[in-house]
Amino acid sequence: MPKTVVSRSIDAPVAFVFKAISDIRHFSKAIPHIAKIEYLTEQQSGVGTRFRETRLMNGKVASTELEVTEFVENERIRLVADSHGTLWDSVFVVKAAGDQTDLTLTMDATPQTMMAKMMAPMTKHIIQKALEDDMDSMKTYCEKHYDK
Repeated sequence: MPKTVVSRSIDAPVAFVFKAISDIRHFSKAIPHIAKIEYLTEQQSGVGTRFRETRLMNGKVASTELEVTEFVENERIRLVADSHGTLWDSVFVVKAAGDQTDLTLTMDATPQTMMAKMMAPMTKHIIQKALEDDMDSMKTYCEKHYDK
């Protein structure tokens, strides 16, 4: 499956947007479909942090374990998950753009099983829409909670 890239311009500073995406507690408040976060490590931020994210999707509950594999404050965070036969590699990058912040999410989904490989072409548009919805929710959250 080719990489999926989604970007949003957010009316909030880089540090605020980065904290919203990199602090899993804020991230889970920003994305309405996230029902629960469980930390699997004592640390709750930075490289090596592992957590289980439970989402409600189309009336169904789905849990995924993620790990922070890259963390450069106020620049980027990478989350990796091996779930449902696919390796998910998501990189969020923040960059100042005048008084706003450009937030870009690049997700690379690599099917590992035969079933995942067969389903990939059918799920591409669903994944694109879900990522766009998440980025819209993050934009709304940041702009609502940033005190100008």
